[in-house]
Parts: sequence; C-alpha cells; structure tokens
Amino acid sequence: MEQILIMEDDMALNKGLCKALTTDSRQLISCTDIRSAREQILCSTPSLILLDINLPDGNGLDFLKEIKKGSDPIPVILLTANDTDLDIVNGLELGADDYITKPFSLAVLRARVNTQLRKTTPCDKKNVITIDDYSFDFFTMEFSIRNKKVELSKTEQKLLRLLIENRGTVMSRSALVDRIWTDGAEYVDENALSVTVKRLRDKLKAHSYIKTIYGIGYSWVNEP
Repeated sequence: MEQILIMEDDMALNKGLCKALTTDSRQLISCTDIRSAREQILCSTPSLILLDINLPDGNGLDFLKEIKKGSDPIPVILLTANDTDLDIVNGLELGADDYITKPFSLAVLRARVNTQLRKTTPCDKKNVITIDDYSFDFFTMEFSIRNKKVELSKTEQKLLRLLIENRGTVMSRSALVDRIWTDGAEYVDENALSVTVKRLRDKLKAHSYIKTIYGIGYSWVNEP
C-alpha cells in the first residue's frame, strides 16, 4: 500500500490534502510538525512526503536535508508560498523531487504526486514478504497462507502492515490507533483496536505470531 506523509501545519489545508489524495490503495498520514513526522517515519517509511517549508518547530528545508541524507531517500514534494523562489531553488538543490506553490490546483497536485509515485514503485517481488507459511504483498494487497488467499479489510491490512514492518518490536496501542485511524476522527474507541487484532489473528490463524504485550500493545514475533 502506498503511504503519503503530509507535513502541513494549516489544519484545514492538511485535511483537504488528505481527502483529495485518498484512494483505496493509499494511506495518508497527517503531521503538523517535524517532531511527529520523525516519529511516523520511525514506524514506517512513507512512499512520498508532501513537505511545507514553514513548520512550527523548524525549517522544512532542514528536515528535507535530513531525509535526503538517509540510505534510502524518500521522494519529497515541497509546498511553498508564491513569494519563496529562493526556498524553491534551495529545496531543489537539497534534493527535493518537485514543488508546488500555494494556492494550487488539486488536479495538478494529484498529477505530480502520481508521477513521483510511479517513479518509485518497486518491482513486485520486493513487495512480497514471506514468513513461514505466510505470503504478504502490500502492493497488490494480496495475502495468503499456504497459497490460500485470505481476504482482509482495509483496517486489518493497515494493522498487518504496521506489525510486519515493525516485527520483533512492540507497537503501543496508542501508536497503532493513531496510525490506523487517520481519517481525522476526533475519537476512536480503543476497543476498536482489540476487535481488529482479534479478527486479524483469526483470519490469519496467527495467534502464535501476533502477541499481546499486556499494558503496552502488540508485536508480530519473529519466532513464535
């Protein structure tokens, strides 16, 4: 599943971007500052970042430099104001893959986002994760046990991806809730996570793999 991290401190614009870019095969992660974006990237590497240059806890260009120094640089589209030509030049020189100035057409933004994602789509084999009898393809969203397909809901797919990408480590309940329910809902009943975990365990017959760490959260263990 494609994952786009939106770094924009204007809440109205942030929500509008999430709504405009959402598709069935895409997850949108919303952040309003650099600190929370760093935490999100530690949990899962996004396919693309939309980065506002002016953020409340730092300069977006400094964060861009930090991203591009990584061993697997993430594609970045800068969001800029009309009067920041110098920032655009600096951003491109620091490795930004594209930019778009505010105000902008959502149709143009979608096209530029799709162009960057097409450039970075990995080959199918790299998307398939095989663990014992399990095969998980997070690009085509196909999951199987011993070559028998298993149908998962979108919420179950998000949960599984987070657990698999962080297998061997414990993910807290609060982090999972924040990452799975990214539709702007102000309140999510924590019981929803417990129900989703139970359904995923049952469908995958993964009771020995998906462990409950009481009082903390859940983990996909490497050796059940």
